[in-house]
Amino acid sequence: MPAPQKTAVRSLLVTSAVLLSTALTAPGAVAAPSPSTSPSATPPAKMSTVGGPRLGQPGTQVNLAGGVPVLPKGLSARSWIVADAESGEVLAAHNAHWRLAPASTLKMLFADTLLPKWPRSEKHTVVPSDLAGVGSGSSMVGIKEDETYTVHDLWLGVFLRSGNDAVHVLSAMNGGVENTVRQMNEHAEELQALDTHAVSPDGYDAPGQVSSAYDLTLIARSGLQKKDFREYCSTVRAKFPGETKKNKKGKKVRGSFEIQNTNRLLAGASDVPVYQGIAGVKNGNTTNAGATFTGVAERDGRVLLVTVMNPEKDESNEVYKETAKLFDWGFKAAGKVEPVGELVPPRSAVKGAGRPGASASPGEAGGADGTGAAGSKPVASAPAGGSGGMGVALGITGGVLVLLAGGVFLVNRRWPLPDLVRRRSRP
Repeated sequence: MPAPQKTAVRSLLVTSAVLLSTALTAPGAVAAPSPSTSPSATPPAKMSTVGGPRLGQPGTQVNLAGGVPVLPKGLSARSWIVADAESGEVLAAHNAHWRLAPASTLKMLFADTLLPKWPRSEKHTVVPSDLAGVGSGSSMVGIKEDETYTVHDLWLGVFLRSGNDAVHVLSAMNGGVENTVRQMNEHAEELQALDTHAVSPDGYDAPGQVSSAYDLTLIARSGLQKKDFREYCSTVRAKFPGETKKNKKGKKVRGSFEIQNTNRLLAGASDVPVYQGIAGVKNGNTTNAGATFTGVAERDGRVLLVTVMNPEKDESNEVYKETAKLFDWGFKAAGKVEPVGELVPPRSAVKGAGRPGASASPGEAGGADGTGAAGSKPVASAPAGGSGGMGVALGITGGVLVLLAGGVFLVNRRWPLPDLVRRRSRP
């Protein structure tokens, strides 16, 4: 696309986002379509138009033209989206606003909401009530009652093992599940993730719990502003505290065990190679949701976000295979394809009352400027399985999230992931 045309398109998209946000603040405007949780359901004829009218249309939305590669064959996901993480342009989408069960990708909203609340060094001793309500068959990291964990330990459990037990302990620290879910829904509304309704903090199947490919991408983009979020979602493996036991001499000792990230594009699998440039974000799988995944990757200075929800193909790791295909297409199409919509800014940014960036807070270990407490530095590549379990981690300097000029939300082209470390072929 010629530069003047691309600039004009982007200006129109930004303007439409501002007007849309204003409309959404009107009474009754936030009413969303009824949720779809049945795997066999078809997308509604009309869906939300947040981000642009084409994103509210069922089916595949893409502007194919000369020089634009065709979309990959064999995509079976009920919903997906490919977006530029920095500009916010949606390059292509399929049923982007279809409200579906999100599974553990909802943990991105949980983390984006709660990460700033505690320093990572804070300790908590688990009591039985902390683990009350964890759903049957939940993914668990292995938290034990009467054991003490740091907040850092708990977040590793959330991001790497998708541990619902870790989610419930953090929720208990936050005043309980009900309070946490309320805050998650408030944060989703602030992000304009209006397809999203949280019922459980961990993504465990619950009536009325829904999100969309569009919303999960918005949420991931918000989370990636936070240094700790970027670190945790990119960690391949780590050591997790075990249970305190007595050794042969009768002395109490506490060992540890290794946990590995369940994101196959990051950690790899027999039928899924590590994706070049992958840096997170979160996967999920439940009965209602099927397989879901949101990923972020960088190649040749371009950073893309891809969300895939519920592939119909019943093949091992299909959600990762389709995500990889969409990443490949996106990197080839970026700069050539005219966008079909955009990722809208938070409400507060549109109103001119928002933060100019993600400010430092105890739970972030550094804000959008890339600096952290106690002189912490951007996370660099580390040997796989090394001390601290950082695996192949993000190397990210900061960059300001948004610029507010005349009340209009503008996105810095270098936001939010300017220096992703290149991934090795296998961690």
